[in-house]
Amino acid sequence: MIGYVLFGTKDLKKAATLYDDLAAAIGGERKMELENNITWGGPQGVWIGVTDKTANGEPPSVGNGVMAGINVGDTATVDKLHKIAMDHGCQDEGGPGERRPGFYAAYFRDLDGNKLCAVHISH
Repeated sequence: MIGYVLFGTKDLKKAATLYDDLAAAIGGERKMELENNITWGGPQGVWIGVTDKTANGEPPSVGNGVMAGINVGDTATVDKLHKIAMDHGCQDEGGPGERRPGFYAAYFRDLDGNKLCAVHISH
């Protein structure tokens, strides 16, 4: 249902290194690169991107209550994405683990404070 998620960033190049590594870990790659915007896509078909120039011209900021979930194929990949985020200096918002039966997740904030969740859902 979701086509893409776009986050604001204050440092496009630094954000790009994090998202390059996250995408690579799940078989994703850069799909679109513009002057102020880079977007990655993976095998699931949903894209995630960062931009340092917002449509309304206001400075990029973190949305309160906004979170993007990255759905992956297994719990080991959840662990791997969380480690990549921590290695890049992201903020831990809840390490890998089963939150409820069939829902294994790890939460972190990217370098600008945007909240992401790496999740494996098995039902």
